[in-house]
Amino acid sequence: MKKVITYILLMAFIVVLVPFMVVQFNGKEVGPVQIQDKEKSNVTPKQETAITINVYMHTQKKTVKMYLEDYIKGVLAAEMPAEFEIEALKAQAVAARTYALGRAVKLYGSVGVHDDADVCTDSRHCQAWKSKEQAMENWGLLSSFKYWNKITRAVNETQGQVIEYNKVLINPLFHSNSGGYTENVEDVWDGTSEPYLRGVKSVGEDEFREYKSVIELLESDMIKILKKNNPKIQIKGNNLFANIKINGYSSGNRVLSMDIGNVKVKGTDFRKMFNLKSTNFKLKKLAGGKISITTYGYGHGVGMSQCGANYLAQQGSHYKEILKYYYKGVEITRLDSSQKK
Repeated sequence: MKKVITYILLMAFIVVLVPFMVVQFNGKEVGPVQIQDKEKSNVTPKQETAITINVYMHTQKKTVKMYLEDYIKGVLAAEMPAEFEIEALKAQAVAARTYALGRAVKLYGSVGVHDDADVCTDSRHCQAWKSKEQAMENWGLLSSFKYWNKITRAVNETQGQVIEYNKVLINPLFHSNSGGYTENVEDVWDGTSEPYLRGVKSVGEDEFREYKSVIELLESDMIKILKKNNPKIQIKGNNLFANIKINGYSSGNRVLSMDIGNVKVKGTDFRKMFNLKSTNFKLKKLAGGKISITTYGYGHGVGMSQCGANYLAQQGSHYKEILKYYYKGVEITRLDSSQKK
């Protein structure tokens, strides 16, 4: 009888307690063992984790050296909702890593903003970034550890992976919501077109709150804003709506340019003037001397749509499939020595 009791106690110990024990390996603590599939168990060479970049912290006005993979976690926490699907987060991690390295090796970037740093934390110029502490505080106590672990998983399981076109790092632009169609890059910024930054249909984006927004403004207030930004604008009478003519749309249904009175205004400039979420907008005359502006999408519309990426992930797409959908003709590769700092 004693042997039976001893056996039962021993089995209970093994089944219940052992999985929760912390085991010591080479002086490092390892938590409960997790079984991973072959793709998730890829071991990245140690030298990949040692890559560092210089990051300009724009709110603190100082440059900090960070390990690349730690920096990517902060970008992911700031740039994409942590509740998004893991495959969408992985796609964002690879895009963010490629973005940072493309600037670290001086393939892309602008002169004079932060010349002593590779990237900055200002989303208006580079990629947004949050510290672990900031992100966890924003998520709240109930979700913070779950979301940080999810972000860490997305970064770790894509560690060292970048996007290339013809064996060169791409400029992986991304935005929140395309409004249904992404843009050809040359329709947004003047300059050379890129074969991988072509407009594509982006389904499922109307399910997200970023898809549509509406504002209403008095025509008199709109005229004041227009003239403040461009004093040359002359409006006949007080009927602003009658003085506006859309000249053309991009392949992504965004306003390329418009005539406002006697002046031609780019759609991108009109967006800035009225702080619109995108250049995919419609104007409507309302009663009481008002105009409504209905905007579709959120962001410049070039490259990967984050909402679109999440929808594709919800439908079962792998992160590499997502990236290859939004960036045409690219390959997902691992870092080589030429891309290390």
